[in-house]
Formats: sequence, structure tokens, C-alpha cells
Amino acid sequence: MRREEVYGMSGSGTGGSAGVAGGKARFDEIYDRPDPRTYFRRLAPLEYEIPHHAQPVFRRAAAERAALDDGHPGRPAVLDVCCSYGINAALLNHDITLADLYGRYTSPARQELSTARLAEQDREFYAERRRPDAVPVFGLDVAAPAVRYALEVGLLDAAFTDDLEQGPPGPALRDALADVGLVTLTGGGSYVTARTFTALLDGARRPVWVSAFVLRTVSYQPVVDALAAHGLRTTLDASRTYPQRRFTDEREREFAVTAVRALGHDPAGREESGRFHSLHYESRPGTP
Repeated sequence: MRREEVYGMSGSGTGGSAGVAGGKARFDEIYDRPDPRTYFRRLAPLEYEIPHHAQPVFRRAAAERAALDDGHPGRPAVLDVCCSYGINAALLNHDITLADLYGRYTSPARQELSTARLAEQDREFYAERRRPDAVPVFGLDVAAPAVRYALEVGLLDAAFTDDLEQGPPGPALRDALADVGLVTLTGGGSYVTARTFTALLDGARRPVWVSAFVLRTVSYQPVVDALAAHGLRTTLDASRTYPQRRFTDEREREFAVTAVRALGHDPAGREESGRFHSLHYESRPGTP
């Protein structure tokens, strides 16, 4: 079902419980907290690192996409799909690293702060580190507390919780799509399908590029086909993979090894060694 849109709002939420779907662990509870401290404490032992690998890739893509609109009014916005607490937005537009964020949000000194006090400190923290080449970033995620926090501390310029797997964009997201020039994704390929990308591209009014990091346990081909139907050509350097995180247990490892083999990948030295790995897909206008 589609949850409410979050547009210029702030607030808090409740936690849930983790589970396992198809052999891959889910971490639903870390996205329904009012701030990102639980997210980073839970993922730190698993060495979740894909946003670190995406940082230079997304910065380059955002700069190249902005150059395409040089001379036009308004810079094209980045829409980060499955944005959670705005991690990719933080790394894209600020002089910080993922290690900085782990250190900040797992720091014992910050565990006793109220969410309001943490948000106050975060607004100042990010404002001081804002890059001169920062671009507008919109966030899309069904986890309302997470996107609200990212919006409140200034990481996102707009945020939406439309579930495009279940229905079309609402009025606010439809309006925002007029400004989107780049869609980014890290890890959400396990949860969003071609339906989401089709809904976004159907509403686009500028040329849209897509830069996506997708786990090797997931087939991205349906999305590639949907993007091709909208005139986008997808490229992939299959020789390079990007570690995402350590497995939670042996069951996850077995699931991943079996899944990547089924998709024609070799898990040796990657999934067999204890980590999920992603591939990077870049989609831009052109002939497939």
C-alpha cells in the first residue's frame, strides 16, 4: 500500500522487528526510528559500505548531468530511491565520508541526546560541510521517520513516501519529477522493481539518467528493459563488483551464493568469502 507523502514535514516514528525474506535478512526496524543512530549501530558490525563506493560515482554523474542543462533555469535534481536517512545525499553534497557518519552516530557521547538535540547538532554539522557544488536532492522511501529526519536536518530538499510498487506517484511527487535529472539507488534493487522506475520515468520532464548499485543476487534486467523502453541505454562493467556488507549468518551466505550462481555470476572470492557484492549500472539516453 502507498503510505502518506512526506513533504516539508518533520516528526518521529516507531520501531519494528528484523526478519529474513528469501534467505536475506531484513532490517525494517532500523528505518522506523526517529533518527539514524540505530541504523548506524546495527550496520557497523556488518561493515555496510556501499554508500562509500557510490559517493564518487554519484558525484561524477550529478556533475555531468548538471552540465547537460548548463544555461537552463534551475539545476536538475537528484532523486535518491530508497534514501532512508539521506545517507547518499549527505555523502554527495558534503565534505564527509561514510566513516565520518559511522563515527558520529555510534559515538557514546551522542547516544544520550534527544532526537531534537541531535537534529539541531546535525543541521549545524551538515551546513558547515556543504560543498559549493551541492545539487538539489529529493528522497523517496516508504520509511516515513527516516525521510522526515533527513528533511529536517537539511540533507533533502524534498521527501516522499509514495510506494510506487503499489500505485502511481501522488501530486507532490508528480510535480517534483519535473525537476529530476538523475535517479540514484544503492541496495534498493532487492525491494523496488521496474514498476517504480517506470512510474518515475513516465512523470519525467527532463532527460533522466539512472545510476544504480544492485546486489548480484538480484536480476536488474527487467529494470534495464523498462529503462530501454524510455530511451535509456544501460552500461555495466561486469568485471568490477562493489562489496556491500558482511553476511549476518551462514544462511545468508548460502542464499547469496545460490542466488548469484543462478544468475550466472561466480561467487568465488566474493559472496563465498562472506559479503554481498553489487554491480554498478549506468543508464543514459541513447540507443540500446
